[in-house]
Amino acid sequence: MATHTPEYYDALIRRYFDACNAADYDALMSCFTPDAVHYFPAGLPEVPWRTADTISRKWLWCVQTLGSQWTIERILISHDKPEAMIEWTHWKNKSGTALRGAEWYIFEGGKIKEIRAYYASPADKEVRINELVGFDYAGRGYHLESAK
Repeated sequence: MATHTPEYYDALIRRYFDACNAADYDALMSCFTPDAVHYFPAGLPEVPWRTADTISRKWLWCVQTLGSQWTIERILISHDKPEAMIEWTHWKNKSGTALRGAEWYIFEGGKIKEIRAYYASPADKEVRINELVGFDYAGRGYHLESAK
């Protein structure tokens, strides 16, 4: 079994986010094990997303339908396990809103096997950016606008 470095997993997560933002099906597929699963909090239809194909197609739909773009805010990679944790912002450009959250990653064979998403707050359609109350996003260097 191949051992991958923290730098490898960091690059894989960044490649995954680049593929999401580019709505690149083949690049997305290359990031996942075929049987990958993406878990989400309650409130979304058709979750969890099971298989690399389903995950890839759902992110393409988000980019095409919601104008979705994602920024990575922080990445932590385990030094001794094939696992990682990140914070992200999901920019929904067509509605002018955003959602902040975190994800736990499990890797297998150098690819993403599982993602567990956690939202910073319940998605509130009445606010422009869903985020933690009282957290100084600007002061900590988080993105305040979408890249697009």
